[in-house]
Formats: sequence, structure tokens, C-alpha cells
Amino acid sequence: MKTIDELQAEIAGLKAILQDKDKEIKTLEKIKKEKSEQIAKLNKLNNWYMEQLKLKAKEKFGKSSEKAIDGQLSLFDVFNEAETFREPIQSEPPQESIIPEHKRRKAKKGSKFNDIPVEVVEYKLDDSEQVCDNCHSPLTVMKKEIRKELVVVPAEVKVIEHVTYVYSCRNCDKNGESGFIKIAPHPKALIKKSVVSPSFMSYIMNQKYTLALPLYRMEQEFKRLGFEISKQNLSNWIIKGANLLKPIYEQIKLSLLNETLLHADETVLEVLHEPGKEAGSKSYVWVYRTSKYNTHPAVLYEYTLGRSGDYAKKFLEDWKGTYLHCDGYTGYKKLMDKTLCGCLVHAKRKFYEAYEVNRSNEYAKQGETYLRKLFRLEDKADESGLTLEKRLEMRKTNSKQVLDEFYSWISQIESKILPKSLMGKAITYAINQKEYLENFLKDARIQLSNNLAEQSVKPFVIGRSNWLFANTPNGANASTLIYSIIQSAILNNLIPQKYLTFVFDTIQSGGDASLLVPWSDEIPESCKNKKS
Repeated sequence: MKTIDELQAEIAGLKAILQDKDKEIKTLEKIKKEKSEQIAKLNKLNNWYMEQLKLKAKEKFGKSSEKAIDGQLSLFDVFNEAETFREPIQSEPPQESIIPEHKRRKAKKGSKFNDIPVEVVEYKLDDSEQVCDNCHSPLTVMKKEIRKELVVVPAEVKVIEHVTYVYSCRNCDKNGESGFIKIAPHPKALIKKSVVSPSFMSYIMNQKYTLALPLYRMEQEFKRLGFEISKQNLSNWIIKGANLLKPIYEQIKLSLLNETLLHADETVLEVLHEPGKEAGSKSYVWVYRTSKYNTHPAVLYEYTLGRSGDYAKKFLEDWKGTYLHCDGYTGYKKLMDKTLCGCLVHAKRKFYEAYEVNRSNEYAKQGETYLRKLFRLEDKADESGLTLEKRLEMRKTNSKQVLDEFYSWISQIESKILPKSLMGKAITYAINQKEYLENFLKDARIQLSNNLAEQSVKPFVIGRSNWLFANTPNGANASTLIYSIIQSAILNNLIPQKYLTFVFDTIQSGGDASLLVPWSDEIPESCKNKKS
């Protein structure tokens, strides 16, 4: 039998073993906790990478439209970043929706095809054949079967020789008096020592800046039409033609700078031969556009060497307005005396993208739903035909309530979201832009989005995707000026090529181009797009 001392020694030994085991358990628990934290971090990192992978795949292969998360169509389904737009393939429309009724029939009031000429070709039997094959009695017309088809007449190119007669007085010459010379009135060349005419100048500008056709393709097409004009010649004519349009650009700018509210955006442009910059360096094109409520809509493009907010500050230095629609780019903050209005569509899209890459993300769904409610309120205001005063009243009550609920919800969930995740970025954007996103509550003319500026960037981006870059700063400046004229003409329901032809005809005949802004009463009806 063990003694007390032996038992006490054994107990002490067991306690020592137990303490060692406790230390070992604590060490293992610490290792387990560290491993669990490491696994959690790796899971978050993996989720972030998966989000980025799915987002890039969606941008490249997915649909560009944004449908509401609950399956209903969103107000801004068609709002896309200009750099990532895609157009859906459409089936051929029914014949009757394109081809007008017979010209001799009385056209319905407001018909979209009243001005399309119709050529009628009739197919009749000869008089000798208008007899019955059975009884040889005369035949009568039972009905007419009409089949319609669209016919395109290709462009026709011709040379016009302007022969100007110069007269002199032989009698003055015989009497030794100073010779008298009289020249028949004649139009001067649009560009000195050049064969380009007003119609040809407007044609190549329309091809490049409305239809996005590069100059080298025009050069090839002209060869197929039987004459050769190099793309260098075309480029030089465009630059010289742009100089002739400067007075119109300046008048449009004066009108735009008198507006209370403007939209602005910017996009990249590569200019190959810029002084002090390597080829491939980024330059920028800035876009400034009038608001939805402007009676004379206009859009101006400006080429700059960089993206500093100083460029926007300089362009708008004479602007007396108050509100500037823009995205979240910090450069616009240099316009310190202006009220910047944020874009709720950008905020909404970030929640939408977070949900698209993770359909189980209820937070992303809820965030998008809050912002969609704001657009639905604007929809109802449009449908009800609310005045600006009533719309502002609606915003200060209903819209403000939704916005307050949205930011209250964000404050509750912010700490639960990984900052670098798509959801975290959506929340960060909404918080950082809160001051600007709320400014639509100040004036009913302020829109919830910068969609108008995005729409105006899109034609430039379409062109850039075809001609890729500008060769020189002169070319870049000419391009932005011509885009300004053409897109402003389109906003005022003008047909660009016909409008430009009229302008260059006026310039050639000595008229004042500055009077021919797109909304001028001087513009003839033939230049107007009646179908718009």
C-alpha cells in the first residue's frame, strides 16, 4: 500500500502532466484560431477574385442592359457606359413599317414616310392579250397585286467646271487710257486652289463623323467609283473645313455657357504626334452638353492633353451657371463655385454588378432596390405630367424619404462588408458621393443621372473604335469641333450632311457662318429631319 508521501508525489506528477496538456491544448487552440482566421481571409480573397472574374466575364460576354433585380424592367435598362456598349441584333422589320403607301393616296396625318418618293411600275397585258382564252371575250381588271421594295440609288460623283469670262474694253486700250476689265460674277473656291466643293466637304465629314467611316476606307471607295483622292488630301480638307466652321462652334459655346445646368463627361483619345509626349500616351476628349429642358440643345467636345480638372475649369471659366452633372471623378471638384450633381445610375450599377456576380447577395439586391425606387418616382412624375414645382415638392418628400432610408441602411451594414468586394465598393461609392447624389433635391431640372453626357460620349467612342486615334493635335482639334457641330445638329433634328452642305454653300457665297447655328431660323426646311 502506497504511503501518503508517494500519493502526494503521484498527484503532483499528474498535475504537472495536466498543466502540460492544458498548455498543449491552448497552443493547439491558438493554432486553430490562426488557421481559421487565415482560411476566412483566403475565402474572402477568393470571393473577391471570383467577383472580379465574373464581372470581367459579364463585361466581355454578358448582356449590357441592366434589368431590375426582381425581374421588372428598370428605367435605365438602356443606360450603358459608352466604352462597353453593345447593340442587339434585330430581326428585319415588316415591309409595311418601312415602305410608304402609294404616293397618290392621301397620307395619314403624322405619317413617318410622307417624304419618301415612290416610283410606280405597272405590269399590264397588251391590248391584244386582254381576251379570255376560253370564250375570247374582253377581260376586265379584277384587282391589282402590289409588291413593294426599297431601292437605293448609289452616290453619283461628277466634276463641275466653273468657267468665268473676263471682259476688257478694246476702245480704252486703243485710246491709251487705263484698261477696263470686268469679270462675270462667280463663286469663289471653298478652299483656295482645291477641287473640294461644299457638297464633297459635307459628304466626307458626314462619312467620318456621323457614320464613323475611316478615311482610308473612303479612299478605297473613291477608287471603286473611278477617281483617286488620298487620305492625306481628305485629312487636310477636313482640317481646313473645320476652320471654316469655327464661327458656329464659338456661337454654340456662347449659348451653352449661358445655361444654368450642364452635363459633363470625358473619355480617352490617343494622339500619335503630340509635342513632348510618347505615342500611345493618353489624351482626353471632354464633353459638355445642355440639359433636358433646354430649347436649343447643344453639345461641345474639347480635346486636351490630360485629364486634370483644370481643363474643365478653363473651358467653363465664363460659365455663369450653377449645376454641373458629372460622375465621381474628383477633377470636377476644382469648379469650386459650382454645385456638382452626382449620377445615381453609377451608384445603382455598382449594386447591380455586385448582385450579378453573386445572386445570393441580399445586401446588393436591397441596395439596388432602394435606388430603383427613386427612378420609379421620377417615372410616375413624368407619367403624371408634373410641373417643375410639383416635381421638386415630390422630391423633397418622397424621394428624400427613400434616400434617407438608403443611407440609414448603409450605416447598419457597412461594418459587415469587405471593403474591397464589389458590394464594399458600391457602399464606398455611395458614401463618398452622398453630398453630390443628394443635390437633385435642390432643383427639379436636375436629373438623377448623367445619362445625357454618356449618350453624347457614345458617338465619339463609336468613331474612335473605327479610326482608333488622331495623328496630330490639329487633327484632334478638328475632329472635336466637327463632332460638336454634327451632334448639335442632330440634337436639333437636322440632317447632318444637308445642314453642312447648306453651311458650306453659304460660306462659299460669302455669307456669315456664325448666323447658322443648328437652331437658327436661317436653316431651310430641306435640312430638317421631319421624322424625328
